[in-house]
Amino acid sequence: MSYSEKMLTALSNGQIETANKHFAWALRKDDDDTLYSLAEELYGLGFLKQAERTYKKLLAKYPEEDDLRTSLADIAIDEDDTDLALNYLEQVKPDSSAYVQALLVEADLYQTQELFEVSEQKLKEAYQLDPDEPIVEFALAEFYFLIRNYHQAVSFYLDLIKQGQVEISKVNLVERLGVSYAEAGRFEQAVGYLEQIKPIDLTPDSQFELGFTYLQLGEQQKAIDMFNQLREQDSQYASLYPYLAEAQEQLQQPDQALLTLQEGLSVDQYNEQLYLRTARLALKADDPELAEKYLREGLSIDPDNLTTVLELSNLLVQQERYQDNIDLLDQYLQSNEFDPQFYWNLAVSNDRLDHFQAAKDNYEAAYPFFEHNKDFLKPAIYFFREAGMIESTVAALRNYLAIEPDDGEMVAMMEDYEEQGY
Repeated sequence: MSYSEKMLTALSNGQIETANKHFAWALRKDDDDTLYSLAEELYGLGFLKQAERTYKKLLAKYPEEDDLRTSLADIAIDEDDTDLALNYLEQVKPDSSAYVQALLVEADLYQTQELFEVSEQKLKEAYQLDPDEPIVEFALAEFYFLIRNYHQAVSFYLDLIKQGQVEISKVNLVERLGVSYAEAGRFEQAVGYLEQIKPIDLTPDSQFELGFTYLQLGEQQKAIDMFNQLREQDSQYASLYPYLAEAQEQLQQPDQALLTLQEGLSVDQYNEQLYLRTARLALKADDPELAEKYLREGLSIDPDNLTTVLELSNLLVQQERYQDNIDLLDQYLQSNEFDPQFYWNLAVSNDRLDHFQAAKDNYEAAYPFFEHNKDFLKPAIYFFREAGMIESTVAALRNYLAIEPDDGEMVAMMEDYEEQGY
């Protein structure tokens, strides 16, 4: 048994001190091929310092072997030493047999720095030089998958699978292709590949994508079954809960959907969108008190979420809690953060509380946004008429009758104004 083998055996047994002794002897006594294999094993196991020492020893003896430089660059990237990595890579010239590999490593380096355009250029150059190399195609596929360019990723994953490649670097290419199809909105193709994966090989991500794909294809029960399977395997997978609830709601299971979202909130307590969806389901279940609870909890997490503010405002108006609505919305108007519906809701609230000037100001502020909305125009017409605002009343009447020409009451009112010369 070589010293390298003895070292690896000691490592597998957790005997670090013994492994270090064997490593020192391996550097002195083992042949170069054995040392190269040792370096590869050590790198794969995460013993970067030892792998680096081994590669450096070999590079000193074989300075023309550029693949050693690319391996050392890989280690430098893992250790966040960008300058050292680039130094190794710049020594690999275009006429070197390791140049394509160097380009791949360099692309990886730029990805870690989020310089995606530069990374893409390096990968494309590698592909032009060696378009038949599966590792190059795989690197391009993974790059496009990373930056969510799923249409591009599909073409490379599909080509690799056609070549008979189903797994590279422990990545299941069938799964990647299925996920890419799903994320690109091509659900029919996605399900065909995701269903090929053996249940035992389904990762949480692929389970989620398959459930999501079933949901998009209108196969709600399959989606529910898959999301439930994922929940049993990983209850902390927060993304599953909104979609499981959506599938349950589509199958007319609102109570179960509400419980699902509540469970989701126990997993993801800072997701304001989840609070909003839970509140909406509570309203459908005719539980406005519970809905208000979740809306206010959502606002405590993100006070600037105007959608949640508006949902709460609408609820308060429906409950005729006009002063509560005014108190809620005034703080947003003062900070110049508003939705036009805020003006409408404030107009109604102030009108009901006989706050004439505030109601007038808000009806006038809302009017340009809702001048073609019949639900807004009718109460506005009554307010304008009672306030003696004849021009505003007539203008609102004309807009309303353009939408509802058969409303007898409004027709009669308009005729009265026309007889008066308006």
